[in-house]
Amino acid sequence: MDAIKSYILRHGLRSGDRLPTESALCADLGVSRSSVREALRRLQALDIVTVRQGSGSYVGDMSMQPLVETLVLRAALDEINGVESLHSIVETRHALDLGIALPLTRAMTGTTNPRLWELVDAMATRAREGATYLDQDIAFHSGLLAYLDNALMHQLVAAMWLVHQSVTPQLAAASRQEMEDAADAHAAILRACEAGDPAAYAAAVDAHYAPLLAIIEGR
Repeated sequence: MDAIKSYILRHGLRSGDRLPTESALCADLGVSRSSVREALRRLQALDIVTVRQGSGSYVGDMSMQPLVETLVLRAALDEINGVESLHSIVETRHALDLGIALPLTRAMTGTTNPRLWELVDAMATRAREGATYLDQDIAFHSGLLAYLDNALMHQLVAAMWLVHQSVTPQLAAASRQEMEDAADAHAAILRACEAGDPAAYAAAVDAHYAPLLAIIEGR
């Protein structure tokens, strides 16, 4: 497995590029065909390699899906119904959002974002109605990340969000006030981004996560 990964790096291969045949890999790596097949099978499970029957092997998408599935299973196996895993996920998301304060506010300074404001308004409306707004929430954060040229950040946030969605139903429901406060925090985040104010952005991010952390911690 390490040899095949090294081959991908040495030859500068990218997602979708074709790998050599099994025979060529055997010769290049000095291993048996069965070893190559087993390595490719395991790498496929990690989305590093894609094996197409009758066509050959290709560099995979290298998505975060294996990570997501592992974290979801870990959350399901937690002794306290996934709350420990969700706490870790929320803390990680919180840290990621704070970590992009400077590049994000710089990129968004002076911009106008009617689509993001529509999502903020939708969240506020649903909060007043006592309804959740998970879809609007992830769409909002994805919209912010679109300003950053960082594919890994997009994948990490998406992975954390999928785990978040899988575990959240096990928690006590947020109060209407907590949902309204979180919706207001999204407005403050967007306002700070458009104003290019990293300090205001960080404060709004803290306010965004405070209600959820309070529910998780049972306060």
